[in-house]
Amino acid sequence: MDIRDRTILILGGSGLVGHAIARRLLTLGPRRVVLVGLYEDELRQAAETLAPHRGATAIEIEWGNVFLPTGAARVDRAVALADPALRRQMLEDMVGELTPAVLHRSFLHQLFQRHQPEVVVDCINTATAFAYQDILHSARALLAAADAGTASRDLVEQHVLTLTMPQLIRHIQILGETMRAFRTQAYVKIGTSGTGGMGLNIPYTHSEERPSRTLLTKSAVAGAHSMLLFLLARTPWAPSTIEIKPTAAIAWREIDFGPIRRGGAPIPRVDCPEPLPVAAAFRPDAAGWRATGRALESVFVDVGENGLFARDEFETLTALGSMEFITAEEIADYVLLELQGRPTGRDIVAALDSATAGPTYQAGILRAFAIERLKLLEAQHGVRPVAFEMLGPPRLSKNLFEGFIWSRLRGSVRALAESRPADLADAAAHLVRGDAELRSMILTVGLPILVAGGRVYRGATVIVPPADGDVDAAAARGWVDLREASCATWIRRAGQVLEQEAARQAAARGTGSDEPWGAMAATDPIEPARFATWIFKYEDEGERIKR
Repeated sequence: MDIRDRTILILGGSGLVGHAIARRLLTLGPRRVVLVGLYEDELRQAAETLAPHRGATAIEIEWGNVFLPTGAARVDRAVALADPALRRQMLEDMVGELTPAVLHRSFLHQLFQRHQPEVVVDCINTATAFAYQDILHSARALLAAADAGTASRDLVEQHVLTLTMPQLIRHIQILGETMRAFRTQAYVKIGTSGTGGMGLNIPYTHSEERPSRTLLTKSAVAGAHSMLLFLLARTPWAPSTIEIKPTAAIAWREIDFGPIRRGGAPIPRVDCPEPLPVAAAFRPDAAGWRATGRALESVFVDVGENGLFARDEFETLTALGSMEFITAEEIADYVLLELQGRPTGRDIVAALDSATAGPTYQAGILRAFAIERLKLLEAQHGVRPVAFEMLGPPRLSKNLFEGFIWSRLRGSVRALAESRPADLADAAAHLVRGDAELRSMILTVGLPILVAGGRVYRGATVIVPPADGDVDAAAARGWVDLREASCATWIRRAGQVLEQEAARQAAARGTGSDEPWGAMAATDPIEPARFATWIFKYEDEGERIKR
């Protein structure tokens, strides 16, 4: 795509990779580059560094945690976890349904709303952000509190907020719906393998375990993230989705002499002039060392999120046969090439597309035999099951049974389209009242049957009970609805099928392989599965776009 005059949102824009990508993108003349990060001072410094390269491009900054609702986005996570009101909000937004309210109060959604970017480059190390909340430590603390009888609800809530998968899934849901709402055209993720490309033998473990379970959690989250992006890329309304996954250490930002910082703060120097007896050195009241009053200063290489390394650390990490390294600028070059439509061979999503085993010709042939065998057995046993409500969602079973009822009442799609809602509703109610076998089948699998006058047939199991008495919402999700309004919906659907057929005829299409051979026609009988497929394709935008 052409980057000129576009708005580009760079998540993690003050980091090592984000900064390199921003600098490369500025050479292509975008209208705006918006840098997003956790800390305002880092973003301002990054913007100042980029200013000489910006040309006519506007550089803007936004700071906050994109994984949280706006109310918690600029609050330190530890502070937010300690605040009952913020914690409850975070919990609701993580484990509740993805409602419009959850979406709109998301800090990420509001960023898109303000800037409406055509391109998003996501350099946040999402796997680290979630994995290093350390669910294992939290679980041990919760279990210890349970053993001591002090496991409060506050502690349980804090633990739940460290769960990695719910956080990742909700993030992808919000990201996907947000990009859909604001018509983002391209999304590039800079991912991670979690181990810098090394295996379970990685020596750099951040703990005594090799490798640590926290590190493996990071790798697991990174893998799950890639699969969710794989799904996003197969979604019709999603932007072009790319993931570049470096499998080496990323280095470096700067080589200099100065204060050595850990967690953003200078490390204070200490000294212990005289050795201490080992037996006394680690008691709670141990003493004998002192602060020197100075910060640790030395020569360092800044490798971004991994911190500052001394020369020997850097040499060890990047040695041939060790983790080795890749530069941020090389990653930036991959990003630019992919955005310009020049495949690099480094896109994980494309790699998964080419490596996965999709539908096959053999399966397509066998499908016809399977369906014929099912029809034969149905005829032999005198049954027509329609749905057992094991595939789901309940709305699928609802549509299948409703379609089956219309097939019993109308001989073709055209006949359904020409029906009157009141007549169709009366005929359907009469059919269900008189056909005990059909009625029992629907109720047995857990779907109520709703008829005119606020009356309902129901069985022992109801898959979708009416929440707070909201019958209409429950009926839309998983009840066989035979009221006039539902009949009108089906009549409208049949009318749309006729319109599609008329459009095909007007286009004077022929008999080539590009014809929609599976499309329904006006004279076709009503088949529940074909109509349910049509609904999923045209109403729910649920069509498969890749094979």
